[in-house]
Amino acid sequence: MTAPRLRSLQLRLVVRLATLFIVGSAALVGVLVWRAYDTAGTLAERELSLRAADLAQYVAPGPDGTARLALPAVLREAYAAAPDSDIFAIRGRDGRVIAAMPEAFGAVAERWPAPTDDPSYFHLPGLAGQTQDYYGLGIGLDSAAGPLSIWVARAAGATALVHSLLEEFVLDIAWVIPLFMLLALGVAILAIRSTLRPIREVSEIAASIGPSTTSVRLPQANLPSEIVPLVSAVNSALGRLEQGFAMQRQFTANAAHELRTPLAIITGALENLEPNPEVGKLKIDVARMNRLVEQLLSVARLDAIALDVSGKVDLNDVAHQAVANLAPWALAQGRTIAFVGADRPVIVGGNAYAIDDAIRNLIENAVVHAPPHTEVTVSVSADGSIDVRDRGPGVPQEDRERIFERFWRGRAASSHGAGLGLAIVAEIMKAHGGNVEVNAGPHGGAVFTLVFLPALAHAPR
Repeated sequence: MTAPRLRSLQLRLVVRLATLFIVGSAALVGVLVWRAYDTAGTLAERELSLRAADLAQYVAPGPDGTARLALPAVLREAYAAAPDSDIFAIRGRDGRVIAAMPEAFGAVAERWPAPTDDPSYFHLPGLAGQTQDYYGLGIGLDSAAGPLSIWVARAAGATALVHSLLEEFVLDIAWVIPLFMLLALGVAILAIRSTLRPIREVSEIAASIGPSTTSVRLPQANLPSEIVPLVSAVNSALGRLEQGFAMQRQFTANAAHELRTPLAIITGALENLEPNPEVGKLKIDVARMNRLVEQLLSVARLDAIALDVSGKVDLNDVAHQAVANLAPWALAQGRTIAFVGADRPVIVGGNAYAIDDAIRNLIENAVVHAPPHTEVTVSVSADGSIDVRDRGPGVPQEDRERIFERFWRGRAASSHGAGLGLAIVAEIMKAHGGNVEVNAGPHGGAVFTLVFLPALAHAPR
């Protein structure tokens, strides 16, 4: 069961789509996380640049001409509220520290080279009396007091809120993306099933085509363009097969018809000859040839014309008549035929001539295989079935399916048959919607059963 499923086109498409969704989702999450952290870093850098610009804006020369930082009250309170988180240092053109918070940072920045107009980033492992790290930038800016060198930094823990938000975002994405992937995969599966539905329908039609339905063609409507050439090729092949079957059936029918006349002449000529062993053998051979011709004609009719099974047939009457017609022949063969009918009429829908032909074939087959001086029993059941029993060698279990194939003859088959009788029976029962079964008899031999549909079989009260 595993290998066919792995070869399923639908399963292959689903697996590939699922792989694509998984890889795409992982890449999407990776890009989003990277962009989120990159954006957070960019925002932090921009905030530091804006703080440096704000500080430069409030540096101005004092009454004595010395540059001083005069922060508004709001900014002073903000810096005072987080003295260990946000630090800065401002140096003038002469290298003197104009302002610093805390003073330890000013002492450190005083030794640094003056920055340029482009921001330069630094990492400060710690300050005197503190263990936390700082990340910041230095930049050269103009002010009312002249050029300034400004360094601003933020403690590493000050960005914990941003990172917490990012982690929450990543967790949200972690369960949203799989749900989205499952939803998208479900939609994809429905789309694939919808797209492949016409192909499945065509496959079901193709599976129903047999030797008796070669006229059926596969529809090409609503099929993917890639499948249309294949379906067209199959239809062309079916057309060639139908033509070949028609020619074969026509040849069989013509040959059988052509053989009937010379066989009738030979039969008449043999009847006029003096009886002797050689003439007796010839009569048996000609009778066998006549039977073969009749079977070939029956096969040709079954293949060429749809059997009309719309009539009502009493299985009791048909089986009784078949037994009566074949009883003299069976006696000549050293066997007898017994008939056991149902207590009341058993009416089925079907064709009386075809059912008679099926019963006759089974009786002839049973008589040929039954030992001399034994009895063949034909019984009709009220459930719409007919049994034909004999005391012959029976049918081996391994041959019970093949005996209904045309021209198939088992190893122990009689030389008097051509392997068509049981095939004709199977075709007739198939046309009636029933089937023929073979089982071992309770006292040896074989039991062939014609089983008609329960819906058709009934006995009127």
